[in-house]
Amino acid sequence: MLGQASTKPHLSTTTFLRCGAIFTGATDELRQGGVIAVVDGKIHGILDAVPASTPATEIVDLRQDTCLPGLIDAHTHVLLQGDITAADYDKQLLKESQAYRAIVGAQSAKKALMYGFTTIRDLETEGAGYADVDIKHAIEGGIIPGPRMRVATRALDVTGAYPLQGYVPGLAVPHGVQLVDGPNECRKAVREQISYGADWIKVYVDRGYFVRPDGVLDDIPTFTPEELAAMVDEAHREGHPIAAHAMGLHGVHNAVVAGVDSVEHGNYIAPEDMKMMVAKGIYYVPTIYVGEYVAKGRAADGAPVWLQMIKIHEETFHRAMAAGVKIAFGTDVGGFDWNIDPAIEFGEMVKFGMTPAQALHAATSSAAQLLRMQNEIGTLETGKDADVVAAPGNPLQDVAVLQKVNFVMKDGVIYKQP
Repeated sequence: MLGQASTKPHLSTTTFLRCGAIFTGATDELRQGGVIAVVDGKIHGILDAVPASTPATEIVDLRQDTCLPGLIDAHTHVLLQGDITAADYDKQLLKESQAYRAIVGAQSAKKALMYGFTTIRDLETEGAGYADVDIKHAIEGGIIPGPRMRVATRALDVTGAYPLQGYVPGLAVPHGVQLVDGPNECRKAVREQISYGADWIKVYVDRGYFVRPDGVLDDIPTFTPEELAAMVDEAHREGHPIAAHAMGLHGVHNAVVAGVDSVEHGNYIAPEDMKMMVAKGIYYVPTIYVGEYVAKGRAADGAPVWLQMIKIHEETFHRAMAAGVKIAFGTDVGGFDWNIDPAIEFGEMVKFGMTPAQALHAATSSAAQLLRMQNEIGTLETGKDADVVAAPGNPLQDVAVLQKVNFVMKDGVIYKQP
């Protein structure tokens, strides 16, 4: 009868993952052997063996693999498909409809899941409006497969600072962000984005990068301190975190003083600003690989500074680790081709000075804390969501094996297996 509650009984589901080794994410250790028990989409415990009389249909044999928590990419763009040159970016905004981009974006989200990233923070739609909210809801509704998503919708920048630029005056062209000027517009835009489904707010705080004679990466700040303060205050007042695209001296400083929750890219961070990040608990999401990926294209476009920024970034990363800045894994995939496995970032983090265990924590427990989801994901512990991935080999010896993920479970549902 219409309106009557269903009387269909709930069918409990149980799965046992028999692993060759387990990295729980709660420690730096790799447990040899063990069985992850999954009941109704949650981790029920880690056992020494599969219980006697367990039906074979409930057992997944991963004894050749290392099992890990579902990976978390804290900086993605499912609605962007690589923008190594300005022409690539213009094509997506001028020649592809938002509907088309959403369809392709849904496929990018599926790729993220198949790579082993069961949760992503998608940091803006690059001119595709609120399509990220729709993709997120379609995944949550079981319409399409994809990772758990936290989304930032349109992002914020000032007039004249973000593409599309360079067209004749008077010609209205789309922009990759929501343009706002003045504290009142900034505050209103934050309210608007939250009302349409933004989990995070993203702001571009600098542009126009150049290297000073002393090796410092300098920049042109976008927003004034008053404008930034209004955005941060409004986001936090409504219980939403805010991420700052900040690559150079002044942008990072202004963002940190304003009290953002994460600094994205951070090619140069002054020592005093690192101390402030530690004191305020601000995360650093370095996105190393994308800088190398885009440097060649942008250097060819007449911006060789991007090649110089790579070395500056490495030095900053070393200082951030020494200072105790909290670092979370993020790739900026979408800024590079989605056909490249974002797990390539693990090798970059190790190359810049992390141990494999530190890089793994950055993409599991630390990223979960950044997303304020540490009670649900990030480690393989009883009661948490059953997000489990597996890869052949030992990632604590060679993080490159994470580019070979062959098993993906999210919320207890298997999406990929050997």
